[in-house]
Amino acid sequence: MKADIHPVYAEVEVTCSCGNKFNTRSTIGKPVLHVEVCAECHPFYTGTQKIVDTAGRIEKFRSKYSMGGKAAA
Repeated sequence: MKADIHPVYAEVEVTCSCGNKFNTRSTIGKPVLHVEVCAECHPFYTGTQKIVDTAGRIEKFRSKYSMGGKAAA
């Protein structure tokens, strides 16, 4: 390998919007990394799902495709 061409692989502190903090290693070049979703708050890992219905989008979709407001089984 060539010398002095690779980025520095250093430890960084990752801070999630949910408040969770953990340390990892990265080549980002900054000591702190802010993320919106982590394993503590992501629905895949927590087993919960939040459906955010902004301005009736779900009802608009259902009416457009004649679902009549009922969820399909």
